[in-house]
Amino acid sequence: MTEAYIYDAIRTPRGKGRADGSLHEVTAARLSAQVLDTLAERSGLEGHAVEDVIWGNATQVAEQGGCLARTAVLASKLDERIPGLSINRFCASGMEAVNLAANQIRGGAGEGYIAGGVEMMSRVPMGSDGAAVAVDPSIAMNSYFVPQGISADIIATEYGFSRDDADAFAVESQKRAARAWEEKRFARSVVTVRDINGLPILDHDEYIRANTDMQSLGALNPAFETMGTTMPGFDKVALMKYPHLARINHVHTAGNSSGIVDGAAGVLLGSKEFGEKWGLTPRARIRATAKIGTDPTIMLTGPVPVTEKILADSGMQIGDIDLFEVNEAFSSVVLRFMQAFDIDHGRLNVNGGAIAMGHPLGASGAIILGTLLDEMERSDKEVGLATLCVASGMGAATVIERV
Repeated sequence: MTEAYIYDAIRTPRGKGRADGSLHEVTAARLSAQVLDTLAERSGLEGHAVEDVIWGNATQVAEQGGCLARTAVLASKLDERIPGLSINRFCASGMEAVNLAANQIRGGAGEGYIAGGVEMMSRVPMGSDGAAVAVDPSIAMNSYFVPQGISADIIATEYGFSRDDADAFAVESQKRAARAWEEKRFARSVVTVRDINGLPILDHDEYIRANTDMQSLGALNPAFETMGTTMPGFDKVALMKYPHLARINHVHTAGNSSGIVDGAAGVLLGSKEFGEKWGLTPRARIRATAKIGTDPTIMLTGPVPVTEKILADSGMQIGDIDLFEVNEAFSSVVLRFMQAFDIDHGRLNVNGGAIAMGHPLGASGAIILGTLLDEMERSDKEVGLATLCVASGMGAATVIERV
């Protein structure tokens, strides 16, 4: 089987996902095009250099609809003969784009790909696509659908994580992200977003709140308690599925949940021959990929079983992994992952995560892969695993190995 290598990985800074956020003026297609152009320019790619652009985004409606991947290619400087494929695995869309590209290469369907994702949450709000899993009663009732925030609180209740546990994790995420920026750990990967005149719009993650502490987080009200306890009463739905729980402990707030942001990320992948053709040195190889379906009510526990699956499929053990990136959708998601595998926090999300810097849904999977690779190089580690929980009850994971 042909090996698939990562030759480059970049991302934009993450802008606040609201009308006064720095990236609000930029469309998803234009932001994606900047990532595509930067990858091509950094690697010296010309003409029909890659087989395809595979691009993920979670809310595929309005200006983020209509095969955004192809639109981004046409908005970029890439050759128009390069097609585009838009995919949606919710929060894992960016990772699944990379995994799909890698497996195409491994299977002989093309030598080079650009893969990644985007989400402009300030322009196309989460949920604005009216997903049937949430709004069709015949589906939602049978699957005991609850919003993700309720699912995160179910995890905290089921596995014994307190409000202090969730807040302490969030404070550490903020501290690590602030330190990473101060020490320029993201310098290789983060590219400045510019307007149509070439003037800089944003060159840093603007969501970070470096002064966050336990006192400030403790003053926040639970974000999902009202929707859980008042009409339509999602706590009652959850307790129908989990009758052994006396009640749902609502521990998540705006401060210990991922931030709503805008952003995009891309990865250049190829075979050994692709790198030789363009004079590129591989940074890592895709060692394994995996995806899995899980309970749709608790929804966000996917990183645990998908990690078990990817390890079993690749003949590895958890001790073979040097570093972990687990998307910080909510504090309880990562706390459960560390609990399940008895992982020291010093090996996981060492530069902070989505609680501090934000979670641009379709881009996050590609973002954490790039962050993982950068940190593996900085700290001289060999093998890393990135994983995300996914809406509707799924998980995705990728293992990369430096070369």
